[in-house]
Amino acid sequence: MDQLTSYEVTDGVAFVAMDDGKVNALSMGMITALNSALDRALEDGAVVVITGRPGVFSGGFDLKVLGAGGADAAQLLNAGFELSLRLLEYPAPVVLACTGHAIAMGAFLLLSGDYRIGVDGPYRVVANEVAIGMTMPWAAITICRQRLNPACLDRAVNLAEPFTPSQAAAAGFLDRIVDGEQLQSAAVEAAVGFRELSRTAHAATKQRTRGQAVAAIREALAADQPDFFYLGSGGQAARK
Repeated sequence: MDQLTSYEVTDGVAFVAMDDGKVNALSMGMITALNSALDRALEDGAVVVITGRPGVFSGGFDLKVLGAGGADAAQLLNAGFELSLRLLEYPAPVVLACTGHAIAMGAFLLLSGDYRIGVDGPYRVVANEVAIGMTMPWAAITICRQRLNPACLDRAVNLAEPFTPSQAAAAGFLDRIVDGEQLQSAAVEAAVGFRELSRTAHAATKQRTRGQAVAAIREALAADQPDFFYLGSGGQAARK
């Protein structure tokens, strides 16, 4: 698809849908499109809803780019985690409507929104890095730590446990589960409610509640830099 995201704003709610025709891989193109949509939503003064295509929210980073390694792989990894940080700091409420599978970076994006609604069904939310032989980046661990239920953190990160939608809600990946036909209306309803919040108070309070976590993620991302080129070039495992 030439257009990786669509953007529509109605009554102060910007609806952003990812759709690459496949698994919504987080390529540089997709990340750039999402950032552009967030820019537009800021200009429109809108609350944001981000969703995926039927059956999949996002399958994570573009593995072709990571497998090729080098500067492109490192750039992609950095861009993905910077997007996560942008969502965590975004000055307007962000609702994530998870249409199905959320894998690896797709799951980390769920951990970066303000309110996450998932669709019930045979889907999985999983940080699968360890399962595919990759040492989890420090930034990813820190993102997980700031939002996941402590009892589920080790299972999610160290054991790459896949969670069903209901299990993902209990773990902290999601806030609410609805039937598939209700997902869009539930997301818009939540966004309309959040539209009534004081935007100034919301942004300032978000800085207070997430400031330490954001600083920790940025520190972790800096620590990841020596590994990111290696992660791509080696394909699977990070340096110790």
